[in-house]
Amino acid sequence: MTVLTTPAGASSTRTPDEAPRRQRAARRPKMLSNLFLVALILYFALPLWWLLVASTKDTTSLFASPHGALWFGDGFHLVENLRALFAYDNGIYLRWMGNSFLYALAGGLGSTVLAVLAGYGFAKFHFKGRNLAFSILLGAVMVPATALVIPTFVLLSEMELTNTPWAVILPSLLNPFGVYLMRVYAAEGVPDELLDAARVDGAGTFRTFFQVALPLLRPAIVTVLLLSVVATWNNYFLPLAMLSDSTLFPVTVGIGLLQGLAGANNGGGESLWMLIVVGSLVSIIPLIIAFLSLQKYWQGGLAIGSLK
Repeated sequence: MTVLTTPAGASSTRTPDEAPRRQRAARRPKMLSNLFLVALILYFALPLWWLLVASTKDTTSLFASPHGALWFGDGFHLVENLRALFAYDNGIYLRWMGNSFLYALAGGLGSTVLAVLAGYGFAKFHFKGRNLAFSILLGAVMVPATALVIPTFVLLSEMELTNTPWAVILPSLLNPFGVYLMRVYAAEGVPDELLDAARVDGAGTFRTFFQVALPLLRPAIVTVLLLSVVATWNNYFLPLAMLSDSTLFPVTVGIGLLQGLAGANNGGGESLWMLIVVGSLVSIIPLIIAFLSLQKYWQGGLAIGSLK
């Protein structure tokens, strides 16, 4: 047993293995957190892995693979499956993908522009009824989007816009959460002193916004853009209710149509299931590319905000 003297002059006794015991106790929470993170990674990665593996199989291996559902089959049939997907019904899948790009870009970019302008206005301009209007906006965040589909359908049907691309694009322009996010970020990330200095130097409202505030808002803009594009791309119920022409369907509703046909065993159910799997894999590739492409601007915007 070793006798140690504390800084206050008191003596304490420690066994030689007390320090390793404390180190093990400190490592235990870290190991538990790492195991939890690994479990989350597996939870989210396993469906994507299955989708990738299943897309390389033929129809027979998809339902009865000799190596299991999470491993590749005897052959590599991804190219054949892609050809069958793009050739199905005179290339209707490519039309669905084009529709999804149109809805996601128009709705995502439009909602981002409106969210930036509205959020900046709520944060930096004082006008009568600002708090009431923002409270109503927060209330709109709490309303599920699916609850507004039927009233929106009635409204657009009165305007004779149903079964047109506008029936999907116009409702996608409204993004209350994006406005809230931009308002919070603009209030904290754009100092009022910087705006006042720009006005003293003779900059007008628009020049101050575009040259001073907008660069500082870049991280929030990229975040809102990603959220808006992903939400519009993955939207299923709105275009399902608004559109009746299959040539106007986005890829989500188109895959749902194929799933209904496969469940009814129309036109060869097993071959349709393979098209559904490959089509689902192709449909997530643009989202991955969008995230990887915008990530550098996201990080760069954060660095600019910290330097300012």
